[in-house]
Amino acid sequence: MLDKIADLAGPGIGNYGDLEKILPNDYVSLLSPKETQSAIFAVKNYIETNLCQALNLMMVTVPLIVESNSGVNDYLDRDGSRTPVQFRITNDYGKHPIEAEVVQAATKWKRMALQQFGMGPGEGLCTDMRAIRKDYFLDHDHSVYVDQWDWELAITEAQRDLPFLTDVVNKIWRVIKGAEEYVQELFPQLHKSPYPPLPDELTFIHAEDILKMYPGLPRKKRETAILQEFPAIFIYGIGYTLADGYPHEMRAADYDDWVTETFTIDGRSRHGLNGDILVWNPVTRRRHELSSMGIRVNKTSLVKQLEITEQLDFLNLPYHQAIMHDEIPLSIGGGIGQSRTLMLLLQKAHLGEVSVTVWPKILKEMCAKKHIFVLE
Repeated sequence: MLDKIADLAGPGIGNYGDLEKILPNDYVSLLSPKETQSAIFAVKNYIETNLCQALNLMMVTVPLIVESNSGVNDYLDRDGSRTPVQFRITNDYGKHPIEAEVVQAATKWKRMALQQFGMGPGEGLCTDMRAIRKDYFLDHDHSVYVDQWDWELAITEAQRDLPFLTDVVNKIWRVIKGAEEYVQELFPQLHKSPYPPLPDELTFIHAEDILKMYPGLPRKKRETAILQEFPAIFIYGIGYTLADGYPHEMRAADYDDWVTETFTIDGRSRHGLNGDILVWNPVTRRRHELSSMGIRVNKTSLVKQLEITEQLDFLNLPYHQAIMHDEIPLSIGGGIGQSRTLMLLLQKAHLGEVSVTVWPKILKEMCAKKHIFVLE
């Protein structure tokens, strides 16, 4: 049970002894540093253009910092273990200061932005989001510096169901698969590599059903096990308590709807209108999360989820008040990790090969011994 509890908060391997064991020993980058930079921007442009076309989104600017008392910042989970970088803007010699914090994700801001930009159902936005998540353990695919295609689409009440979520996920997958084919045309060495291409289709499965398949395993090991059978999956229902008394992973109570009851084709009760895209990464030989997304809370599910997490005081914040008073649109949205996606499509062994940030000396030295050279 301790393994299951420790597994709930999500990212990171946890120590560098374990990380050294899992980093590949036979790695050779298929792209030079210069080729890598060209490929990064080719993929980035492809995904932004095609994602906007697939979901009827437009690119918009996005904040790096928000006011601390706005309630807009993303707390990522529900246990308070990952807190934002906070600072005071003294402003006007301290007479009009602002308490500010660096965003951890633009999840809530995007939904308010739909209203700000006057977007109705079927219209949405996409951002080139940058964030800081200072409490991550830095390993091969987790960094303090986070870059995402954060997107949000206004919807109707009738679209708040699993078929609509599934349709959106499939459109996103087709964009990612298209980006793989595109970059392999530009750089044939990626196509000729020993690694298999991504599957054409995702396999959809609920977190409860994965638990039933692997009842004795903690969450990451369950994901690893099912990815051996289905190398690209979408897991429904992340955040609601499962049959073993634990959620598949903790999720914040005020963005994705993980409490609404749904039903399988054969009538079994399930919960959650959200989920994650995960794939098997043949380079790292590990599970690889690409995207987290979901239909957002309405005022009913918001209150239920805040009750479950004992956070009803959040209802006093401006963002939550806007939901309760129907001042912002119903929506679906998510984040696609840019460096995560690039790492996968360019067949890299480490996030630092496609993203410039800070890494501890121990990690850089460990990688160099294995011919993995992170950018400085």
